Amino acid sequence: MRTIPKKETLKIEFKSDRKKLPDNDLIEAVVGMTNTDGGELYLGVEDDGTITGVNDAHDDEIGVAALIANMTVPSVSIRAEIIDEDKPVLKLEIPISRTIVATAGGKILRRRLKIDGTPENVPMYPFEITSRLSELSLLDFSSRPLNGATLDDLDPNERVRLRKIIKFRKGDKSLLELSDEELDKALRIVKEENGVLQPTVTGMLLIGKEDRLEELMPTAKACFQVLEGTQVRVNEQLNKPLLAVFELFEEYLKAWNPEREMEYGLFRVPIPEFSSIAFREGLVNAFCHRDYTILQMVRLVIEDEGMTISSPGGFIEGVNLHNLLTVEPHGRNQALADALKRIGLAERTGRGIDRIFEGSIMYGRPWPDYSESTDRYVKLFIQRAKPDLAFTKMISNEENRIGRSLPIYSLLILSALQSERRLDIHRMAEIINISENRTKSNVEKLVESGLLEAVGNGKSRVYILSAKVYRDNDNAVGYVRQTGIDSIKYEELVLKLAREQNGSISRDNVIELLNVSDSQAYRILKKLANTGKLKLEGKGRGSKYKLIRK
Repeated sequence: MRTIPKKETLKIEFKSDRKKLPDNDLIEAVVGMTNTDGGELYLGVEDDGTITGVNDAHDDEIGVAALIANMTVPSVSIRAEIIDEDKPVLKLEIPISRTIVATAGGKILRRRLKIDGTPENVPMYPFEITSRLSELSLLDFSSRPLNGATLDDLDPNERVRLRKIIKFRKGDKSLLELSDEELDKALRIVKEENGVLQPTVTGMLLIGKEDRLEELMPTAKACFQVLEGTQVRVNEQLNKPLLAVFELFEEYLKAWNPEREMEYGLFRVPIPEFSSIAFREGLVNAFCHRDYTILQMVRLVIEDEGMTISSPGGFIEGVNLHNLLTVEPHGRNQALADALKRIGLAERTGRGIDRIFEGSIMYGRPWPDYSESTDRYVKLFIQRAKPDLAFTKMISNEENRIGRSLPIYSLLILSALQSERRLDIHRMAEIINISENRTKSNVEKLVESGLLEAVGNGKSRVYILSAKVYRDNDNAVGYVRQTGIDSIKYEELVLKLAREQNGSISRDNVIELLNVSDSQAYRILKKLANTGKLKLEGKGRGSKYKLIRK
């Protein structure tokens, strides 16, 4: 059986070795991969996947690993092994480098996919080095002084806006007591270089004059669009400082974010089409974590399907679709992120992603979707969907009872069960992307609170929303339907096993099959006997139930 992949990808590379691959070509391939996503290089495989075998000069794994270490700067440590397929192939496992790697001759390369989907090595240019270091959290581009900028390029009116935001958004009130110069230093709006204060990238992004911002940072653009079918209702492109952009985008959203009301006790509570919390945190993340070396813009689009917020630059190193809610918070532009937290625009704990998910889940809507993100941009999609008012009431009632918001994993579990109706711990852990132990701990707390209950025993145990939840939602039929499934399923499984065992089954067989107690197994068999489907033969533990064939 073939273990070598059949085609090349961004992380899989084939190299022919029939005529002995030149050392420089091998080193350049390794450098390109380690400067991108790492991966596997197979020496002795043609581009079309045909295995032709490794050259005798490269059949020494230790020697090839030493060659690569000696001809890369800093040294790349790879794992090498000979794989015996039709012919021997040398497999090299190449790690992702935590810094920029060059060949001994000074070449810096990276890997990319061509239009046809095949990979290639290309030079890494100076501006891409800055971007790569930012992705690796080794360089904070936003904290650096902006070349060509002076203190005159900071807009006093935007600084007034900054102070108003701190006050209105309940930011760090101690900032309001500072002088303008002290405030600029505290938020890293300026940085001292050779005894002279210079605006940083963060400073220009927050309070820079519009004309100078456009001249010095042409990448700092944003776009707000509203599309209805094929018609463009709004198409605003802005090159303003971020604080002004936030306020404008919020105003634009109000006009395109209709609300519906929910009765809650004596009150009527408005529910917006798009959560304002999710919108703000999504926008903050787009500006905080975008790559400002890429000449593209942050784009917010409202269309028939929902709202999309996209930002240039892929996920930073260590972040992917499966660990968005669990990875330690860290960003590409830490100085900018810190400033937005202190003035009150961003989530202070660094867990803005939690608020984005919470904004959809609390109204019983589909989860935010990042699946269209690539290595070149991050795309957040929030689907249009009617709120589930009963689910929203359940969440509100529980949060009022405990006097605080529910943890994000409790919300995810409740949302998953709202959609799937019944789940076991294993499947639940897969859906919310945390360990089974953590999932079980969260489930047990929800059981104690009366929101969930278990159905079945042992390995067959699943969880559903509790009888209280179904009753509060005036859906007793739904509850009976969910809890009644197991008894029907158990009887069918018992009869099927009896047929497989030549028409005979014992109580121990049922216990093993269904993971139920001895008394439960007895009741299931007795019911089947009373309905004429099984017949008891013998007494005590040695008794058997025979299938009555019709």
